[in-house]
Amino acid sequence: MKKGLIAAALGCALVSVSSHADTIAGVYVGAQVWQTDTQGGFADSNNTADFNFDDETNTALYIAFEHPVPFLPNVKVNHTTLDNSGTTTLQSEFTFDGELFTESTTVNTDVELDATDFILYYELFDNDLVSFDLGVNAKYIDGALFVVDRASDTSGSAEFSGIVPMAYSKVQLGLPFTGLSAYFEGSYLSFDDHELSDYQAAIQYSFIESLAVDMTLQVGYRNVTVDIEDLDDVYADMEFDGVFAGLELHF
Repeated sequence: MKKGLIAAALGCALVSVSSHADTIAGVYVGAQVWQTDTQGGFADSNNTADFNFDDETNTALYIAFEHPVPFLPNVKVNHTTLDNSGTTTLQSEFTFDGELFTESTTVNTDVELDATDFILYYELFDNDLVSFDLGVNAKYIDGALFVVDRASDTSGSAEFSGIVPMAYSKVQLGLPFTGLSAYFEGSYLSFDDHELSDYQAAIQYSFIESLAVDMTLQVGYRNVTVDIEDLDDVYADMEFDGVFAGLELHF
C-alpha cells in the first residue's frame, strides 16, 4: 500500500512538473528601443549628488530557450544599455574619485552602464489565458562614471562591476483569438545597503502566427533602479525609466 502511494505521488509530481514546461521547445528573440529618463547621481561616499540628465535612447536585446524537459529550468539572457549624459549646476558639494566638486560648479556627467541578465526560470502555468514564470536572475552590472568641471577641467572617473543575484518573475495574460496580451516582468533584490529592481509592463500584439515563426509587437514601460553603496568604492542612487517599443520572434 505504501509503495503504491509513493508511486502515485511521484507520478503526480512528474505530471505536474511536465505540465509546467513547454510541450514543444521554442526560442524567443527580442529587441527593444527604450526612451530613457534618468534621475539621481553618484559619488565616492553616501553623500551623492543629484544630476540633470538628458533623455536618451537605449536598447535591450534578449534571447530565451524553453523546452519540455521536466525539472530542467528554461534559460533567458537579456542585455540592456543604460547610457546617459548631462550638464548640472551643483546645489551642494560632493567628492568623486578623490576630487572635490563645490556648490554652484557646473559639471558634465557621463554614465556608461551595461546590465546583462542570466535568468533560470520555471513555467508554473502556461496557457492562452495566463502564464506565470518564477526563477532567479544573476544580473551582471558593468559601469563607468565620469564627471568634469567645465570651468577648471577638474575630473573624476570610476569603474565598477559585479554580479547581483535577484528574484525573477513574469506574469502574462492573454485574450484568446485576438493576438492581444499583456505582461509584467521583474527582478528585485534588497540586502545590506544595496537595492536593485528592474521591471517592465507591456501590451503585446501577435500579428504573425505560423508554424515557422510568430512575430509580436510590444509597447510598454520599464523602470530600473540602482541603489548601491561602496561597490568598488562607488556609491550611486539612480533611476532609469521610460516607454519602450519592441519586436519579438518566436521560433
